[in-house]
Amino acid sequence: MLLLSSSANHVVDMPLWAIIPFVLMLLMIAVGPLLFHHWWEENKNKLIVSLVLGIPTAVWLITKDLTHALQHQILFDYIPFIVLLGSLFVITGGIHLKGDIEAKPWINTIFLGIGAILASIMGTTGAAMLLIRPVIKTNSERKYKVHTILFFIAAVANACGLLTPLGDPPLFLLYLRGAEFTWFIHMIPEWAFVNVMLLIIYFVVDTFYYKKEPLENIKFDKENIEPIKLKGNLNFLWLAGVVVSVAFLNEQYIPAIHENHYFSFIREGAMVLMAVLSLVLTSKKLREANKFTWVPITEVAYLFIGIFITMIPALLYLSANANSFGITSPTHFYYATGSLSAFLDNAPTAVSFHNLALGMNEGAQAITGAGYVAGIPEILLKAISLGAVFFCAMTYIGNGPNFMVKAIAEENKITMPGFFCYILKFSLIVLLPLYIITQLIFL
Repeated sequence: MLLLSSSANHVVDMPLWAIIPFVLMLLMIAVGPLLFHHWWEENKNKLIVSLVLGIPTAVWLITKDLTHALQHQILFDYIPFIVLLGSLFVITGGIHLKGDIEAKPWINTIFLGIGAILASIMGTTGAAMLLIRPVIKTNSERKYKVHTILFFIAAVANACGLLTPLGDPPLFLLYLRGAEFTWFIHMIPEWAFVNVMLLIIYFVVDTFYYKKEPLENIKFDKENIEPIKLKGNLNFLWLAGVVVSVAFLNEQYIPAIHENHYFSFIREGAMVLMAVLSLVLTSKKLREANKFTWVPITEVAYLFIGIFITMIPALLYLSANANSFGITSPTHFYYATGSLSAFLDNAPTAVSFHNLALGMNEGAQAITGAGYVAGIPEILLKAISLGAVFFCAMTYIGNGPNFMVKAIAEENKITMPGFFCYILKFSLIVLLPLYIITQLIFL
């Protein structure tokens, strides 16, 4: 297959088999935790997989005169991506919320509602890690609490992070591809609909289970109250610094970045500074109380270096062959992006379908009847964003916080449903119908 190189104005050979390392990388992420859990949980093994698949791909790209594409992917996609996630991870790791209040349905619903607001500000990972332990502590006296963790995964760890590039990794990558920071706020109707519906459904379900609770559990819950306390408040200042950096340290406000993209590292420098200030000025005891370790962000860094390198041939192939896939309408993009995001990582999935939309001919504008954002019809960008953020709650492996929340729940002796049981008894029954309704209303 012939493809116009982004690094030079000539045509290079881009065979379909060049995407095999990318497919293998995503398959490893999907099946690794299921088939060889103990081996896969070692981060060094994830790095080995990334290097084994990434290094040959990088060498091949260089031999095909695609060095510029490789350099751009590492410098202007991977590094900003890791710096953002790392900064949010460090800063939110210094905010500690503790307490044990009465676990009434309306209180649990408020917890999830707070997460709905925080997720778009501090990211789904940050909001989930901040709130999951207080939620578990609050419900510790109750017998029926698995459903609370499931709805927490759906809302706080996924659907709530739709309104800013900080909310979810795929949105940040779309932001790096030209979508303005404030553009994502336009999806507030979809965000409000899905999350309000999740909260309503959860309240009904939790009320049902609350009425089934043994009376001694309810009595014990009422007698064991510990006021909610928030510590590490200075970290909200550093969090605001990250938000300001992403929103304003870009070429929209600094024209020099358009002329020299290396100036864009001003943004990354500011975020690193916020993270360093958080590390230096936050008590170690607070991080210990949060069980803060570097393992989760190291895992992300190791996996995504492989993903970002191996996805280059896939992105270029999609751009060159977009018109042959038959994915043209917003509905197609919504379900295609969502389906893959449920079982693969949603960040490269969103980028892949963004590239697919880039490669479509100008007839797409006539189909969608909309203007362009980030180089593609705005309605298609919305469909990609919605699919990537919502559908990754369909499985435990759709988004990083899903497994983290599940692991923390199990550490606290909450018996969580298995991989397929989660899909059959929760996501297919509760989430999929809601997402279908969302598509029928908004796309």
